[in-house]
Amino acid sequence: MFLMAGVVLLLLTYYFVRQSMQSAQLPPLHLGPGVTITTSDGSVITSQAGLDQWLNHFQARQDDEALNTLLRKALTALVCLAVIAFAVGYAMAGRVLRPLGRITRTAREVASSDLHRRIQLDGPDDELKELADTFDEMLDRLDRSFDSQRRFVANASHELRTPLAINRTLLEVQLADPEASADLQQLGRTLLATNERSEQLVEGLLLLARSDNEITERRAVEFSEVALRALEQVRPEAVTREVSLRPELHPVTVFGNGVLLERIALNLLQNAVRYNTPDGWVEISTSPAPGGAGELVVSNTGPVVPGYELEHIFEPFRRVKGADRTRSDKGVGLGLSIVRSVVRAHGGSIEAVPRPGGGLTIKVRIPGA
Repeated sequence: MFLMAGVVLLLLTYYFVRQSMQSAQLPPLHLGPGVTITTSDGSVITSQAGLDQWLNHFQARQDDEALNTLLRKALTALVCLAVIAFAVGYAMAGRVLRPLGRITRTAREVASSDLHRRIQLDGPDDELKELADTFDEMLDRLDRSFDSQRRFVANASHELRTPLAINRTLLEVQLADPEASADLQQLGRTLLATNERSEQLVEGLLLLARSDNEITERRAVEFSEVALRALEQVRPEAVTREVSLRPELHPVTVFGNGVLLERIALNLLQNAVRYNTPDGWVEISTSPAPGGAGELVVSNTGPVVPGYELEHIFEPFRRVKGADRTRSDKGVGLGLSIVRSVVRAHGGSIEAVPRPGGGLTIKVRIPGA
């Protein structure tokens, strides 16, 4: 902008100076009879007409030389000043925009699940400081809201554990009584199954509340070993449901919490086995991914999953349309929600894609070193 303004000013100056030179004329000179003038270039003038012509030519030449000199020196000065203006403007813009960069970095850190970060911008009470203070106030409210929600879920889950454990003990004692009638035994088994479903719900809520926090202490974890442990845990259920397991585990190291990473693989495998068909299959693989990350892929056969349902399957208590919501053997609707929360806490990504013919392919990426 400085260079453009300088060019415009230079053009205007050139125009005005040229106009002034055209209006400024030499005083009239008269050549007397018998007078001869010899000019600097060797020309001999003997008449008034010749003198007038030479004076006009001389003035035009002097005007052109002066204007060319003015233009050349002005362009040189303009280029030098443009370089200085660019350097000074760059430095000043960087200094003025530095608080905005700090706000952007803090927002990026907050976006990666660190709600405890604050900008705390110092300086004059201008628009940028007002923006930073407003952003800090918003983060304070969000942090308090999320902490309150997590505490409520954790406290409620802990409070519900005790009565559910007592109910389970009483039901098991009643079922162990050989004198109990068949109707009472059936009722006890039904209540025990309902109680077990409630316990799973409470455990899921508790894990979901914990996994929403960012993982601060991380260590190297062998992703294939984690997947293998989860595979062994789900194998008996897969045999019962007549679902074959197809592992293809390659060594890959990621950084995170081993217990929570195992929960990712276990929940995905349980979900793939339970929402499957007889004689179906589940494939699980681990492999390195670009950028030093580790990738876990779980693919399974099963019912057709519409594309519009994919954005909802990771929400708590959401199931694919048409799934039976009354059977307790298919979980409580928190498995994929827990997986997404754990993946986010590790700074990873998760993607679900429907398979042609039915079922899902879920890809999880966890950062490496």
